[in-house]
Amino acid sequence: MAKATKRQALGRGLSALLKDPENDIKSVEDKNADKVVGNIVELEVESIEVNPFQPRTSFNEETLRELASSIKELGVIQPITVRKLDFNKYQLVSGERRYRASKMIGLETIPAYIRIANDQESLEMALVENIQRQDLDPIEIALSYQRLIDEIKVTQEELSDRVGKNRSTVTNYLRLLKLDPIIQTGMRDGFISMGHGRALINVDDYEVQLNIYENILSKSLSVRETEALVRKYKNPDEKASSSKKETPHFVNKGTRELSDVLDTQVSVKTNKNGKGQLVIPFKNEADFQRILNLIKSEK
Repeated sequence: MAKATKRQALGRGLSALLKDPENDIKSVEDKNADKVVGNIVELEVESIEVNPFQPRTSFNEETLRELASSIKELGVIQPITVRKLDFNKYQLVSGERRYRASKMIGLETIPAYIRIANDQESLEMALVENIQRQDLDPIEIALSYQRLIDEIKVTQEELSDRVGKNRSTVTNYLRLLKLDPIIQTGMRDGFISMGHGRALINVDDYEVQLNIYENILSKSLSVRETEALVRKYKNPDEKASSSKKETPHFVNKGTRELSDVLDTQVSVKTNKNGKGQLVIPFKNEADFQRILNLIKSEK
């Protein structure tokens, strides 16, 4: 009799299996877990709650409406990912825009991958997956990195491995959190770029940071002009000498590009005849080899 009941439950499909209290799956060791975990199941939208670990805190309403229109025409092409909380209760791990857009047009069900994960694993999955997205702003990425360090207890080195970024890249994002909160908000809202923020980090005094920030906004200063303002603040006595020997624009531009390629702060020294030297710093033998490999790959 028990076998017949099992066959009947499986015959109703995975969605029906999940709604059967006798088959409540709570771990990967439970009976029928292999039929559900890692598979795509149509879940009721109302049975899913949003993820409190989601690094994104704002959603563009216009792009959500565009996504909703696409889903209305084509359906949800890429399933969301959820973790099982309780009987017929799930929590988003990734795909909140698809979830919100589906609710917007009144969909009753949505395709979902089901995972079994504890709070820490869910946090890590949500943060790491969202960090890979292209549309997160620099502060959202920085906050996600900091949460992984604080809550998952990983070092910057371990974090760089998990998110597939160089450690110096991770460090550059984390340093943005040292900016005055007003400036962080400006970066999130797109008033200034990450390049502006990286220049402002070199100013410890929040009041001076804000003064330069106001200059950036009122005068539409470029990153290069912002860097010059910061240098002027930090080295006021060099004002006269710097005016006599201004680094050519092509050198500044090329140095910034080289710094981005090598992921380290390249500096340059020039003389009045236009000759100069590039200085490429490295932390240790491994970092030196990394830079050397990058240079070779550019040939």
